Formats: sequence, C-alpha cells, structure tokens
Amino acid sequence: MHLDYHQIDAFAQRPFTGNPAVVYRLDAWLAESLMQQIAAEHNQAETAFVVREGAQWHIRWFTPTAEVPLCGHATLATAHVLFECYGEAGERLDFTCKSGALSVTREQGRLVLDFPVVQAADVAVSIELERALGVPVLAARQSNELMAVLESEQAVRDCTPDLVALAKLPGLGVLITAPGLQHDFVSRYFAPSIGINEDPVTGSTHCLLIPYWAERLGKTEMSAFQCSARGGELHCRLQGERVKIAGQAVLVSKGTLFL
Repeated sequence: MHLDYHQIDAFAQRPFTGNPAVVYRLDAWLAESLMQQIAAEHNQAETAFVVREGAQWHIRWFTPTAEVPLCGHATLATAHVLFECYGEAGERLDFTCKSGALSVTREQGRLVLDFPVVQAADVAVSIELERALGVPVLAARQSNELMAVLESEQAVRDCTPDLVALAKLPGLGVLITAPGLQHDFVSRYFAPSIGINEDPVTGSTHCLLIPYWAERLGKTEMSAFQCSARGGELHCRLQGERVKIAGQAVLVSKGTLFL
C-alpha cells in the first residue's frame, strides 16, 4: 500500500517557521494503531488524517505518542492541502472531529479556523507549577490544559521549565502567557506528557487564550504571537462561543509512504 502525504508549515509565511504538520488525505480509515505508528515515524508535533464523509471531512490528529482531541495548526495545514494540493472548490471546508464541528474558510489570503471556546476555571497557583516553570505565576486556569499567566513577555520568552516536572502536572500540557509588546498577547506551550516538549505554534490553546485576553483587554479582535524558537503569528477574534484563528501556511515537502 502506498499513501501520499504533504508536510506543511502552518501559521507561517515562509518555510522553516510556524509549526510543521504532516497531512494524509485518505479514502478510508486506517487502523488506529497504524495511524499512531505513522505519526511516530514522521515524529512531528502532529500528523493529521482526513477522510471525506458526505459533505464534511472527518479529521483526526496524532502526536508521536498519542491521539489528541483538538489541534489547530494541523487543521490549518489540512485545509491548505485540500485547497491547494487537491483543488477543493469553494471558500469553506467543514470538519467533524472528537471536539465537534469545525470549519476553515479562505479570507483575504489567510485561512481562518472556526473553533469552539474552551471553558476554563480559575485555580490556585500551586507550588508545583511555579517550581516546574521556575518563574512566578500571577494566575492559573484549568481545562484540559493548565494555563499560567506570567508577568511579562520577557518572562514568557525566558522561561526554561523542568519538563519532567511539567509532565506530572494535570492536563495535556502547560500553557504560559502574558501581555505582548508588539502583539496583544504572547504564549508558549509545553506538552511533554504527550511527546511534545514545546509546540512551535498551537492553534487549539488559543481557544482558552482568546476568551481570557478578550475579557482582560476589553476587545474581541486581537493579534497574538507564540514566541517559540520558530515563532508564529495568529490573528484572533472572539465571536460568541466560537473563536476565529487566522494564519497562513506553506507546503515544504511531499512524498509517499510505503507499507
């Protein structure tokens, strides 16, 4: 069996920036164990698999070690592949996944993700969290991720967490954020417990970040920057119980997997 794949840098305008993802458009689902093996073989933060089901596309995402319920950058990458590599018509793609309905539209040269707001509860800042991050934490929120608010963009950039300690904290990963200097807010995301020490640019975490910063800043349209080593810019909008996350993507490679 031969399977074609495309590797995309998402939330990027040029290669080797943003967040890489591998995309497979399948005619039918593979065994879950095989998809996990393929994701481990590519060893990218996410490998996306998508199958057309009626008018929608069913999408699933795998890190090198686990399937995840929601992924922004690999959805952006998948939309880019479907539009640009497979010639899907129209300006909108509808997806279904473990987190419900998603869509991606083409607007003014960008791809715009339509994702659900993720509700998070305020929690006490634990000693374990501050020790793992090695910096003071002003506030914390918990959903399926643990979000820590830091004092400044510089604190976010300078943070060098203890990844072993982070992996023991509740949630899929730990998200740190602060007000930005040239953007409304900045962030970084660490998920060592699911095989991602640091994710370069994470669309799904902005489902928490956008409502939080919209409330703090008193605005619904914001610019964001994930200040990892590769870095990536995201254009954000809060719209009721949905968030719009816009960015660009570039094809960097394609190939065939032989099974």
